[in-house]
Amino acid sequence: MNSYYFTEEHELFRQSFRTFLEKEAIPNIDQWEEDRRTPRDIWKKMGDMGFLGLAYPEEYGGMGLDFFYDVVFNEELGRCNSGGFAITQQVVQYMSGPYILKYGSAYLKKKYLPGIIAGEIISSIGITEPGAGSDVQNIQTKAIREGDYYIVNGSKTFITNGVYGDFVVTVVKTDPSRGASGVSLLVIEQSMEGVSTRKLKKLGWHSSDTAEISFDNVKVPVENLVGEEGRGFYYLMNGLQLERICGLPAGITAMEVAIEKSLQYMSERHAFGKPINKFQVLRHKIAQMASEIEAAKAFTYTCAKMYQDGIYDVKLCSMAKLLISELAEKVATQCLQFFGGYGFMEEYPLARMYRDVRVGTIGGGSSEIMREIISKMIIEDVGYKAAPRTDKKVAVGSSNSPKPSPVKSVKKEAGQAASIDTLVAGIQQQAANAKPLGKTLKFDMGGQQLFIDGTGESNVVSVNDEAADCTVNVSIDDFQALISGNLNPMSAFMSGKIKVDGDMGVAMKLQSLFG
Repeated sequence: MNSYYFTEEHELFRQSFRTFLEKEAIPNIDQWEEDRRTPRDIWKKMGDMGFLGLAYPEEYGGMGLDFFYDVVFNEELGRCNSGGFAITQQVVQYMSGPYILKYGSAYLKKKYLPGIIAGEIISSIGITEPGAGSDVQNIQTKAIREGDYYIVNGSKTFITNGVYGDFVVTVVKTDPSRGASGVSLLVIEQSMEGVSTRKLKKLGWHSSDTAEISFDNVKVPVENLVGEEGRGFYYLMNGLQLERICGLPAGITAMEVAIEKSLQYMSERHAFGKPINKFQVLRHKIAQMASEIEAAKAFTYTCAKMYQDGIYDVKLCSMAKLLISELAEKVATQCLQFFGGYGFMEEYPLARMYRDVRVGTIGGGSSEIMREIISKMIIEDVGYKAAPRTDKKVAVGSSNSPKPSPVKSVKKEAGQAASIDTLVAGIQQQAANAKPLGKTLKFDMGGQQLFIDGTGESNVVSVNDEAADCTVNVSIDDFQALISGNLNPMSAFMSGKIKVDGDMGVAMKLQSLFG
């Protein structure tokens, strides 16, 4: 199935991102869960590596890649077994940032999008209130215009990133008398006078912050209005599909991890003289769940492909969200049961997984709301149309997005190509410090070659023009940018600045040479 939807470039990105998470995130998640907070510097590291803003345009620091890079991104987040860690950046990239990109003014885009993509700004979406959730048109938070400002009063609750974030794309009533037509979106910075937050204690997602936010006569500049006044409800109806889709891949891989960890435990745990994976009742439960997960994965990829192609299908997205969130509960419950008493212990992975999946049938539209949407479309033939973009550009992640381009600009040495001696000196120390490649690698720079023999105890650099297991074609300027750290290898590969012939496994190790 992977080869049908994912290219070699997608898989190279997957390997690079997984390596990053295994080094920078997964070893620290237990502590972040205890701290009830994920430190901001992990997002800056992620931005520096080019892992954020995958489908956002180049002009704001993004890469303009297709939506299946985002699918990979979310699948790998799901493997971390921490819903709190995953949701923090999912809210930024897919639930709040896209409203600014799709409908925001040039001013708002320039002010906020580069920081979001760089991992320097944490945003949130403020919809739910103590007395209103999915019934968006009945929210009570008001934003009444007075001259060059909106005066905002009201409150929001269950807001992810609401304590430690920087701003909230807030759903407000700019004309309380007009129902859905009086709903607008307003960017409210959390540092503004009159904004107060209260951190909420949760059953799961411990490494993320969730808040109740109060607005007491907050003065918000008129230029912080997202799109047109009174169009917020329609923007939300469009944006909620992306919110639901982005959670599907993470849910699938989380279930796969649950099965993997269960199988490992079941092979080691003995009862009545044999490992418990030999008992038919348990084997058949594994078989059933694995089959359902595989079907759910195929459904997820179908929804992702439709989204990439610009097809707005509320029914299928709602069905997928309903089925996968409820399947995740079933899998977590059953896999915890395989562990017996150990599954109830915090040291074992299923305890956290069991807690974290519970919110899946609530957030982003509850299962009851999903069923109501689906039943309206099937029984009453109700239709939902996508809201038009105010900037007339394609949706984030659509197949019509700009072609891939690097996240960071490359600094050149006064426009002059470096000498071969300079290049050798630049890479020699980096190659020596990196783990041996295990194979040979050649950089072909249009007439000049660098050869790395990684088959020994260390990587040895020469200017030999020899056949190699993997050949990387790159310009001299871009190679120098790789050495200096101004060009990320993954970004260079995905943007076409480097082309690879031969063993892709060797190419996947470029990050270790230049990271």
